[in-house]
Amino acid sequence: MARQQGATDFASASNVAINTILAEEANRIGSDVHTRMMHTSPWIDLVKKSAFPEGMGYQLTTLIYDRSLPTTDVDGDNVGVNWNSVASLQGSASAFGTSVLDQPLDSTADSVQGANGVGGGSNDARNFVNFGKKLKSYSIQRAIIESPRINVDDLRYAAHRQEQLRAVLDSLAESTRHSWAERYRDEYDRLVDNTVICRGDVTADSGNPTEFLDSNEGVTTDVLGAAGGDLDGGSASKVKSDISNGVLDKTYFKMIRGGGSAEAYGRENGRPVFALVCSSEASNTLMKEDGFRDDVRYNNARVGDLIAPLGVEKSFRGFYHLIDDLAPRYTDGSEGALTRVEPYTVTNGIAAVNGAYDSALYEVAYVLHPKVYESQIPAPFGGTNGLSFNPVDYSGEFKWTNILSETVNPDGTVGFFRGILAAASKPIKTELGYAIIYKRTGLAAKV
Repeated sequence: MARQQGATDFASASNVAINTILAEEANRIGSDVHTRMMHTSPWIDLVKKSAFPEGMGYQLTTLIYDRSLPTTDVDGDNVGVNWNSVASLQGSASAFGTSVLDQPLDSTADSVQGANGVGGGSNDARNFVNFGKKLKSYSIQRAIIESPRINVDDLRYAAHRQEQLRAVLDSLAESTRHSWAERYRDEYDRLVDNTVICRGDVTADSGNPTEFLDSNEGVTTDVLGAAGGDLDGGSASKVKSDISNGVLDKTYFKMIRGGGSAEAYGRENGRPVFALVCSSEASNTLMKEDGFRDDVRYNNARVGDLIAPLGVEKSFRGFYHLIDDLAPRYTDGSEGALTRVEPYTVTNGIAAVNGAYDSALYEVAYVLHPKVYESQIPAPFGGTNGLSFNPVDYSGEFKWTNILSETVNPDGTVGFFRGILAAASKPIKTELGYAIIYKRTGLAAKV
């Protein structure tokens, strides 16, 4: 039987050749990772990325200027500007030659305002802009992923070796994709200033639950009472109702007034369209909510270019619904504290669907804005000033590694795949991000 084109012939290869084959196979993971990451998660697609600056240390500081408006006083307490006449006219329209400037003209100026108005002092006519700025620190972090050790002699004689190797590479590529998606979501959750808590009782409030918004920046506890501004450990009793369009409407207008319109993901009828990252159940709850179905039926506006590759076909009440079916969920654990429930359980490295995730009562959705933060990934570095190193791709590219060891690997027959992920999350306008926590009351089950 003829050898299949592109197939790897382990049986006739030496250990050296097999090592070379595995190195070539490792290079394929890069393209596989890229394919698996393309348009599969809003977190991977929409979080901005750039290169981490070199030669500036592990921890950096970014300077952020707050939004400023003109005020009528130097202290910056009264918003607005004063408009004043350029000159003060004579009281009598028919008085000639009596002006201070001795102008023999009708309605001549008795005085002309200078830079500070007439006489300055209490008559100061200037307006002012005060700049508010803050420093935000961030640092680089790293994660290392390694495969099990593989004996090249075992590969030589293993049954279905090609299929086994393909499965290993697939698993590594999926691990990288999953790790980046989790990283981007967790960092967004950590950095956003605003937590929205759906607190209203749906029955008591006639289906229009209220919400509580607060800024978490610079405080040691969040609005749920959890330490460090994290949802984990907060009081579950404060979260009483499901996500609703009423909550999102108020969040929408807060974003507009907070300056979020400038880099919205789209515009419809002159209004900005923001991105809501939520589960399929939450999206269904919002679109099936009584009184809002017509918004879906009659919306045919064009979807923004950044959003379209994710399969989004329409907006809904000022938001694109971007689906994340691994959205964070919580249960009321010890003493009513919010406790994170993962969508999968892992035993001996084998992942299985976690039934507790499906039944978890609490879930989080996010209003995603591109200016909240930027993920900076170090560029490969090969050395300087006559020193050379093996450049490392910190995006998660896997390399076949075979390390000689007198005791463990004297013949160079044992190796493994190793990938390194590294990134720093540069905070920018964190006040534009929102995390919405709600109770899954069963509205999502309505069709």
